[in-house]
Amino acid sequence: MGKKAFEAIAAGLREALAYTEGDQTKGRVTRVRVPDVDVGSMRGKLGLSQGDFAAAFGVSVATVRNWEQGRRRPEGPARVLLAIIEKAPEAVLGALGVIRHGRKAAAQEVPAVSGVLSRPGVVVLDLRDPRRCR
Repeated sequence: MGKKAFEAIAAGLREALAYTEGDQTKGRVTRVRVPDVDVGSMRGKLGLSQGDFAAAFGVSVATVRNWEQGRRRPEGPARVLLAIIEKAPEAVLGALGVIRHGRKAAAQEVPAVSGVLSRPGVVVLDLRDPRRCR
């Protein structure tokens, strides 16, 4: 790391410490409001079962149920992801490698190929025929 980069990082850390100690002339706070999301309604608009929704977006079915039944609220990154799914579901599905076909939803995980992927494989949603999941 160059001396200039080190000094910039050190200055940022000094400003952060000053801010935490009450000096509000240092640093900057940015607050982002992430809207609440009705998971059940969103899932219904996508035409996905709880299991398909969970598989497509990497959460457990129990988590989806808890969100929908109001026992828990999505927080942090999950809440952000859900807000993005609500605004641009096809973009999120595409970015995650989820493929959609037809009208009726079904999903199944495909195992990782030769251990290349460090997480579960691709999810394919075949909205025509649940037996055609791959």
